[in-house]
Amino acid sequence: MEVKRDILWRVYLSYILMVIACIAIFGKAVYIQQVEGAKWRSMSDSLHQRIDEIEAERGTIYSEDGQMLSTSIPQFDIFIDFRVAGLREKNGLRFRENIDSLSFHLAQLFKDMSPVEYKRVLQQAYKAQDGYFPLKKKISFTQYDSLRNFPLFKLGRYKSGMIANERTIRLNPYQMLAFRTIGLARDSNKVGLEKTYDAVLKGRNGKQTVRSIAGGIGVPVDDTYLIEPETGKDIVSTIDVFIQDIAEAALMKMMVQNEAENGCAIVLETKTGKVKAIANLGRMANGTYWENLNYAITPSEPGSTFKLATLMALLEDKKVNLNQTLNLENGVWRVAGQTVYDSERHAENIVTVKQAFELSSNVAMAKMAVSHYSNNPQQYLKHLRKMRMDTITGIDLVGERKPVIHRPGSKLYGPTTIPWMSFGYNLAISPLHTAMLYNAIANNGTMMRPYLVSSIKEEGVLLKEIPPVILDTQICSPATLAMLKASLEGVCIAGTAKSLFAGTPYKVAGKTGTALVADGNRGYANKIYQSSFAGYFPADNPQYTCVVVIKNKPFAANFYGASVAGPVFKEIADRLYGTYIKTNKTLIAGTNKKDSTYFKYNGYKADLAYLSEKLQLKISDSTGRADEWTSLNKNTAAAVMQKMPINKNAMPPLKGLGLKDALYLCEEMGLMVQVKGRGRVLDQSILPGQPIAKGQLIQINLN
Repeated sequence: MEVKRDILWRVYLSYILMVIACIAIFGKAVYIQQVEGAKWRSMSDSLHQRIDEIEAERGTIYSEDGQMLSTSIPQFDIFIDFRVAGLREKNGLRFRENIDSLSFHLAQLFKDMSPVEYKRVLQQAYKAQDGYFPLKKKISFTQYDSLRNFPLFKLGRYKSGMIANERTIRLNPYQMLAFRTIGLARDSNKVGLEKTYDAVLKGRNGKQTVRSIAGGIGVPVDDTYLIEPETGKDIVSTIDVFIQDIAEAALMKMMVQNEAENGCAIVLETKTGKVKAIANLGRMANGTYWENLNYAITPSEPGSTFKLATLMALLEDKKVNLNQTLNLENGVWRVAGQTVYDSERHAENIVTVKQAFELSSNVAMAKMAVSHYSNNPQQYLKHLRKMRMDTITGIDLVGERKPVIHRPGSKLYGPTTIPWMSFGYNLAISPLHTAMLYNAIANNGTMMRPYLVSSIKEEGVLLKEIPPVILDTQICSPATLAMLKASLEGVCIAGTAKSLFAGTPYKVAGKTGTALVADGNRGYANKIYQSSFAGYFPADNPQYTCVVVIKNKPFAANFYGASVAGPVFKEIADRLYGTYIKTNKTLIAGTNKKDSTYFKYNGYKADLAYLSEKLQLKISDSTGRADEWTSLNKNTAAAVMQKMPINKNAMPPLKGLGLKDALYLCEEMGLMVQVKGRGRVLDQSILPGQPIAKGQLIQINLN
């Protein structure tokens, strides 16, 4: 009995001690949580704090006419700290008073959950005392601006617990427009101006203390920076949005029509070398086109546009003159065991040097090159070096590749090198090289360096102006220059581009080019032709130099330079001539001759009818009674009023409208309008008939 009592006493004692220990542990846990909780939580947070580098806001890239081509916009990740004292005081009174209205506004803004669902989610996070509840990520500044005025959130961070983690993303407002030239701003894949001027655009990064949360995300501890980030500088490019849009639209039209592989169009300002447009389009796997590579600075065999360089060398060395005659050999000529072919037979075999250039005869160029340079190739190559055909152009754009010109002594140099080089084969230069050469001729022999950035600014204040750079004040003698100009004009009057520019109201100087190019390992079997046209306009007072190069699909039915690249050049030239170059003609007073001037005006029917009556203009109305918008045309003795169809899903023709009518039409369709100039509408960035969407930007140019 004594033994049993002794055992029971020991058991009871052990039990009591265990109960006391459990009570002590439980009490300590409650004490740590309720009394010392803030202390230990702050210690835990301090262990998860780090100093993060805060990326500076990147500078903006502008067009020369002040449009944003690439800019940084803020994005926000929104978190809520449900542990802040402002939310938990008075048993959460502030949270309970605002939860319904806050949930309603969140549902209205984001439209991803109902107010009831938002309330349930927020209450659960509040109950769990979630320190960094992720409310919404990647919201825009507009959404953030609305959010911080919502119930509860408008009380500030320390009463609402709202934390906004800001970051920036890069945006190209015009999307594809000069996309490859403007470039990307990704960390590991910058290209274009974004890469070339990265040191200017990126600014200086700052530093901030952040707290790590789930997934390694850093949330700022407070609103202050250890080091304030410094915004990057802005750069102003030479690109003109209107000219770029014209070039890209004209190029795209031909690319789609001919199902071409890739192409580019370059427009230079003749006097300065400014690149006003540089469009690059490549065919994607799904058949669409995108600015995927910068073909304008990629070397390839130029074809017949290079004949200008050969003719310049021959004339400068006084080896030939334009009136000298030669035999085209029926377009077929053998040299060093190989055959030179002209693209087509000619009506006459005995022609002058000028006529041979106008007809783009490969045989003529090869015969002259062999006759005068085969025994002294260095003399010919010296001219190419002076024309800077053997080095990069120096454009301020990373990624320009060096030309390929074979010299005596190299593995690929042989007896056919010089004759084939003379008409644009057996060498590789970029379309930009071609543009630089033709621009030098247009600029009276002064070769300008093509460039893309004209100034650097900070918050609108000019920091640095980048002037034009002269590479060579005179690439040839005035006599040679005059003969080259006459030859280029002759191509467009009597040569391969004769039909293309027939009836054009301004003079054009240029050269067509068609080159058979290799298709990788398949060589020339697929019959892939590269079509090109290089020239300047107006020929009597050059303002712009333009080069178009298009690589066609295999076995393309249409591949000649005059019929593929030429129409693109002409469309660009026509639009620029009508917009920027053409001068207004004044009427001569006192003449009694019948007015035969053609005109076309678009506008509100009642307005046009009123003006016609006041001007005593006889018109023939074919619109019917219900039409409001009409077109008044006169191309004979009579003026005709016709219907002007308006489709709310397609762009209407605005040319001829007054600004008030144009704005009314565009705003009725929900378009955003930018206006340049004064007077009536001369041109529009969205072409008539193209599909439109609300909020789309259109630029209207007045005359």
